Amino acid sequence: QVQLVESGGGLVQAGDSLRLSCAMRTFRRYAMGWFRQAPGKEREFVAAIGYSGVNTKYADAVKGRFTISRDNAKNTVYLEMNSLEPEDTARYYCAAGSGIEANYALYSYWGQGTQVTVSS
Repeated sequence: QVQLVESGGGLVQAGDSLRLSCAMRTFRRYAMGWFRQAPGKEREFVAAIGYSGVNTKYADAVKGRFTISRDNAKNTVYLEMNSLEPEDTARYYCAAGSGIEANYALYSYWGQGTQVTVSS
């Protein structure tokens, strides 16, 4: 069992930045992804990173604004979010899986999420 704990969410204004963290309580060599879900909407892919940290993938909506990274010595994955927009408002989840995938069904473990709210 892999436990994932997200943190770093909050209420910010448009144009602000936030950094989300996802701590993996049980060490495993997993690829990691960030997803988000707004009320009444489907869960959508945000970004993913391979175990080595070299390979990454981003959704078009966040490309150039968000950066995913990881520190395997700390078992932690980060999502640096810049130039936040009201459309980025959602609950953000990290997930662990076997590859850098945009399909949430391919991830085996999920955290509880952290809320990000961006006011205009």
